[in-house]
Amino acid sequence: MTTTEAWVATAANQPLTRQTIEFGPLGAEEVEVEVEHCGICHSDLSMLNNEWGMTQYPAVLGHEVVGRIVELGPAAKGLKVGQRVGIGWTASSCMHCRQCMSGDQHLCAHAQGTIVGHRGGFSNRVRAHWAWTIPLPEGIAAEDAGPLFCGGITVFNPLALYAQPIHRVGIVGIGGLGHLGVKFASAYGCEVTAFTSSEGKFDEARQLGAHHVASSRDSQSFARRAGYFDLLIVTVAVPLDWPAIIAALAPRGRLHIVGIVPEPIKVDVFSLLMGQRSVSSSPTGSPTDIAQMLDFAARHRLAPQTEHFPMSRMNEAMEHLAAGKARYRIVLDADF
Repeated sequence: MTTTEAWVATAANQPLTRQTIEFGPLGAEEVEVEVEHCGICHSDLSMLNNEWGMTQYPAVLGHEVVGRIVELGPAAKGLKVGQRVGIGWTASSCMHCRQCMSGDQHLCAHAQGTIVGHRGGFSNRVRAHWAWTIPLPEGIAAEDAGPLFCGGITVFNPLALYAQPIHRVGIVGIGGLGHLGVKFASAYGCEVTAFTSSEGKFDEARQLGAHHVASSRDSQSFARRAGYFDLLIVTVAVPLDWPAIIAALAPRGRLHIVGIVPEPIKVDVFSLLMGQRSVSSSPTGSPTDIAQMLDFAARHRLAPQTEHFPMSRMNEAMEHLAAGKARYRIVLDADF
């Protein structure tokens, strides 16, 4: 049995407190990882405040983990003690349903979220199934890699599924997700337009790899590009002018939403039908998807733009994120 230190959420809208917690016996297919770094995702903030109604207190959050393996269950495969690995949104899946057997483990109905009824990475130790414990390839700096395991795969997956290097791609929202979307789409060879609500980010978006930058607050930004985009990825969690955005899609174009928009999206079917356009969404990705994303990032020397806090300043870092000040992902460095 492992005893470890963790930052624990005891109730909604309350500061996290450092506590000693105990794990039960290590499962046969589990891996125990000593946490070195853990990104803070906006989903951690949503879970802290129970915005989605599924937080189970006391909760140990944190699902962008990088660390080294310290113990392997007897049935764990393909890993070794001392190896540096990462763990993202999912800690395990059933491994026998149709989705798992076909390589869509992230769509498993019984998948275990790393921070949903499970102890996450705001801790000295974290556990996950061996298949969801992904080796970190050479060429990726461990201290900045954590956000790739959630934010990175969230925007990489729709590009891998739907984009081609000849495509015109728009990234709506240049924040924790969107800045990575711009980097990935640019490296993939797409013509990239960044849409942001902050004019102060225009130059930054170009530095990230955007060929064009426009305001997401101005519907005319989309109207002037009617019929233009093969793929528009929305990373923000706010209502937008959806008719104008759909009209900006080229024939067979796709609007893909990865931000958790709080209100229903009104879609005129006629606007989709006449151009054979699509609206879709996706969560993170399978273990293979994550590994491929990491290989792509290493090959193109891509990394999240991060700010670092020691984990002992956990609550200050959470406040920094809540205030919208992060540029663009926050990483906690374990200092227990």
